[in-house]
Amino acid sequence: MHFAASFFALSLFFTIFAVVIHSIMGIFGFFNKDKKETLDKGLAKTKTSVFDKLARAVAGKSKVDEDVLDNLEEVLITSDVGVDTTLKIIRRIEERVARDKYVSTSELNKILKEEIASLLAENNTEDNDNWDLPSDHKPYVILVVGVNGVGKTTTIGKLAWQFKQAGKKVYLGAADTFRAAAVEQLCIWGERVGVPVVKQQMGSDPASVAFDTISSAKANDADVVLIDTAGRLHNKVGLMNELKKIKDVMKKVMPEAPDEVMLVLDGSTGQNAFEQARQFAAVTQITSLAVTKLDGTAKGGVVIGISDQLKVPVKYIGLGEGMKDLQLFNKTQFVDSLFKHDQ
Repeated sequence: MHFAASFFALSLFFTIFAVVIHSIMGIFGFFNKDKKETLDKGLAKTKTSVFDKLARAVAGKSKVDEDVLDNLEEVLITSDVGVDTTLKIIRRIEERVARDKYVSTSELNKILKEEIASLLAENNTEDNDNWDLPSDHKPYVILVVGVNGVGKTTTIGKLAWQFKQAGKKVYLGAADTFRAAAVEQLCIWGERVGVPVVKQQMGSDPASVAFDTISSAKANDADVVLIDTAGRLHNKVGLMNELKKIKDVMKKVMPEAPDEVMLVLDGSTGQNAFEQARQFAAVTQITSLAVTKLDGTAKGGVVIGISDQLKVPVKYIGLGEGMKDLQLFNKTQFVDSLFKHDQ
């Protein structure tokens, strides 16, 4: 009797455990599905444009030959992948065609996906799927740079929300002290997300704001700090000196800060985003990229080219106006979505 009761209790435990595990996996599956749908929808314009061009590039051809490669080169360049990166991709495909002797045009899509994913991997772009932060120290400090109008402050607000949803304690620093609108916008985001914003008077020293932000965050055991900066490129020397001073002052509070210097770029500007990236890379070290506004453009190929040319990993992409529409970049999912033909 005692054995039967124990067996029943054990069976009940494993049944409940299985139901719980199934439910958890179902929840993760739902979120992954939701993320994938957002990605597919956000890249719809780019995907349609690329596929229309690809269809014309291989029309009437059964194998990948010189004509197809010439047409493919044009497809990639006009999709804002960039000339240098396009030539690199074409060379890789040429090598595969020469090695395999015969490559059909139906295989071209698969080869393109593989080579582009490989290219992104070489630039240390990882398949990011969660909002984890390094556990060896905190707060984790992200210095955010980018010209005005690219969605820099909005990206900071969405990042703050994402980190908070992941259970992190977040602080924001309003170090773009040259524009009242920038400070005001960041404060609105802080209120919306429910995270503190450290600010000073207009025209204050941005480095002083950064110092106060990190000091407050450290004293209050925060997990992550996001610091907004001025987006002026017309005076490169001034910007370079300003960013250097901010970094130097940060290190007085935390020697390893900043952990990340994130450049925000507007993906819808195509080649202009390339130029902005080059100019910022010339004045400060960039460690990660956030490419915004990809949902409203057919120029999504710019993500591939900028990462390749700067040798900097893409970490975030913006696919819409909603909080969840800022996603951690997953190169495999991005390439799959970009080159997936919807029936």
